[in-house]
Amino acid sequence: MAPRERDDGTPRPKLEDGELAPEARRGADSEHRMTLMQAIKMYPKAVGWSVLLSSTLIMEGYDLALVGNLYASPMFNQKYGVFNEASGKYVISAAWQSGISNGARAGEIFGLIIAGWAADRYGYKMTTIGALLFLMASIFSLFFAQNIETLVAGCVLCGLPWGVFQSVTPAYASEVAPTVLRPYLTTFINMCWVIGQFASAGVNRATVNRTDEWAYRIPYAVQWVWPIPILAGLVFAPESPWWSIRHNNRDAARKSLLRLTARNQPDFNVDETLALMEHTNEMEKQLKEGVRYRDCFKGIDKRRSEIVIGIWLVQTLGGQNIMGYFTYFLTQAGMDASNSFSLSMGNSALGIVGTALSWFLMAHIGRRKIHFAGLCCQFVILFVVGCLSFATTRASVWAIGGLLILFTFVYDLGVGPVTYSLVSELSSTRLKAKTIVLARAGYNASNIFVNVMTNYQLSSAAWNWGARTAFFWAGTCFLSCVWVYFRLPEPKDRTYAELDVLFERRVSARKFAKTKVDPYSDHGDEKRLLEKDESAQG
Repeated sequence: MAPRERDDGTPRPKLEDGELAPEARRGADSEHRMTLMQAIKMYPKAVGWSVLLSSTLIMEGYDLALVGNLYASPMFNQKYGVFNEASGKYVISAAWQSGISNGARAGEIFGLIIAGWAADRYGYKMTTIGALLFLMASIFSLFFAQNIETLVAGCVLCGLPWGVFQSVTPAYASEVAPTVLRPYLTTFINMCWVIGQFASAGVNRATVNRTDEWAYRIPYAVQWVWPIPILAGLVFAPESPWWSIRHNNRDAARKSLLRLTARNQPDFNVDETLALMEHTNEMEKQLKEGVRYRDCFKGIDKRRSEIVIGIWLVQTLGGQNIMGYFTYFLTQAGMDASNSFSLSMGNSALGIVGTALSWFLMAHIGRRKIHFAGLCCQFVILFVVGCLSFATTRASVWAIGGLLILFTFVYDLGVGPVTYSLVSELSSTRLKAKTIVLARAGYNASNIFVNVMTNYQLSSAAWNWGARTAFFWAGTCFLSCVWVYFRLPEPKDRTYAELDVLFERRVSARKFAKTKVDPYSDHGDEKRLLEKDESAQG
């Protein structure tokens, strides 16, 4: 390890010296006392840089929603589909729909794998800059696609940088700000998703009545709007101080912290904050935490990985995929394309409101309660939508549309934004990037299954279930509720060091919120307890 020195030139103690813990404790106490307004005043630059990096997810939300919504565009179907005599319309087969949707998911999985390696080696900033440049080049393949095969290839290429964004943004957002700001910055990622979906619905609504190729080329061309301003700002962004600490570069971490905070803050002590980071990093190293993918499935990190992966699988299995097919879902239920796109805009706008309200809830209610309650509400809504599918009146179609908008509001009030906060907080700091990569890869892999199922369920050329599709996802949502109740812990108001001790003690998920721990004085006892357990198992 490189020498670490204080401002006066004296060596900084290591964790085993017993002198780093008091300074780390003061840093942790300072974070616990900090109110939201104090944190915003102290870390305004961190908020700005995190928002900028998270805005890369606007592009992913835009395009993934764009793909599902374009299936309701007559000109898009005429260009890339075949004539279906039964319906008298041009349609894209369920198999090719799955290919287009899953092409992006497959690309994202590879992008996530690349991000896990690149982020650890080059940092979050440089990894994101490289992904943005690659995305700008990949959009050409979508814009100029002359056949459906090229369209699928373009989705795979664009999926690579989207996978990078999925991994880097929650990790960066959770590391550049104190505990009180973490839930707001991480859940803003969900806001970016919804903003992208809203933009997609608006662009589609504006072009759906065109009778030329620009009905689908304009929506693809809009993707070039996002990368340039993000790239221009990101060049000046600071790296995560946690990343520098993990690479034994305390000077770089200090510079990053000073760039993330406002100047002349009397309540901010940079050395105490750095000590907290160093203490947590050293503690995790002593708990035998490595930084390889296989370390995610060893010791206490095995449970953490299972929870983080499970949380993102629940996002898929809770029925949220219907939101991505909102317009197509309504057209298959009997609504015309123009009204479907109009409702889709209202749907996304309400999702933005839901995400903003989730910030208020998380300030007063634990993440576990919000997540579980939201998932239960999703189950009820999906079941009612399935029941309404047996009615064939115009009113029932509009009722289904209204319930799906309510579903979006509930999802973006609970499960959607809270997921990003949970996955970034429940991963260990040393394995955060790789744990998020594995979890998001699991999410994308499950989405391949979900997209295939949804395409076949909704397509008039396949199973043609229509709104009865909601029954299937109500069943998977119920199973998700059961898993969350027994396995999801509460990380609210905990520092990373406190979470490390809670997992080390193997505290039950339902007791996380009430269990008291002190990682700055009890750590030696915890380490001996862990060694005792390991010797007993041996």
